[in-house]
Amino acid sequence: MNRNYYKDGYSDMIRKGLNTVRSFDPQISRKDFDRNENIEKLKEELNNAEAIVIGAGAGLSTSAGFIYTGQRFERYFWDFIDEYHFNDMYSGGFYPYETSEEFWGYWSRYIYINRYMDAPKPVYRELLDLVKDKEYFVITTNVDHCFQKAGFDKKRLFYTQGDYGLFQCSKPCHDKTYDNEEIVKKMALSQGFEFSETGDLIAKDWTRIKREISSDLIPYCPVCGEAMTMNLRSDDTFVQDEGWYQASSAYAKFLQENEERHILFLELGVGNNTPVIIKYPFWAMVDENSNSVYACLNYNEAYTPKQIEERSICIDGDIGEVLNLLKGSE
Repeated sequence: MNRNYYKDGYSDMIRKGLNTVRSFDPQISRKDFDRNENIEKLKEELNNAEAIVIGAGAGLSTSAGFIYTGQRFERYFWDFIDEYHFNDMYSGGFYPYETSEEFWGYWSRYIYINRYMDAPKPVYRELLDLVKDKEYFVITTNVDHCFQKAGFDKKRLFYTQGDYGLFQCSKPCHDKTYDNEEIVKKMALSQGFEFSETGDLIAKDWTRIKREISSDLIPYCPVCGEAMTMNLRSDDTFVQDEGWYQASSAYAKFLQENEERHILFLELGVGNNTPVIIKYPFWAMVDENSNSVYACLNYNEAYTPKQIEERSICIDGDIGEVLNLLKGSE
């Protein structure tokens, strides 16, 4: 049966998510799943599934080492911490800086270390090893581009919330995005940074690093002249460009072509900030297809609704550690 997935797979998933909230029993199963037993079940599903839909949230990148607090934050933003007493990278991203030079001083570092540097741990590559020979598709709310850097097929990826590597008009006056790698690197250099052979952001003299970029590097829209900003979904000015719609359509097509097959819906590190994009739609699609299975890997947040409890695999723990166990390593 064809459920008429819309060309815009994102909007369809939002509808499914909202319908799930209204129709599902509010009871959530948090029973003590046997970890070893469920790892074996997931191994079996990874081998036998005819299609795999991966839904990834921030927890996956956290497992890969993209941590926004602590030592990593202090290493690259010590001067902003001293000046403004930020506790994490997110706080600095929302601060109302007085000048565009300082705004981009902060954001150029933020973008570079979270988009153009490799994740400290090979969690994404280990995930790819598990699914590379399967029919798979990835939907993610992450904006750090880790899937593509790890070697996942670009045509099987849908970044729903944007990409640190893209700029857009802040107005926005048109629906186009712009690659920012070259300008972000120039911004970092203008603050006194250098790049190591491995791509790390370094400095010969950290005490001489500036919080501001050169004024001539401030990006402006080539069409209307307004300020540029990051292509991140934070309000209704988010630009969904041609590539975004192509990915959304590809996701809808993948779901439609596989809707009655043995599908593994593999949810990785999805929290409760935006559950209507991945978590709730996964629950709904598993409920609709009795030949499908829901797997949730998350640290302290592995649970499932009662309706699909018998076809759910919940594993609580660090995702990277679980992936290693799935590969058979210690």
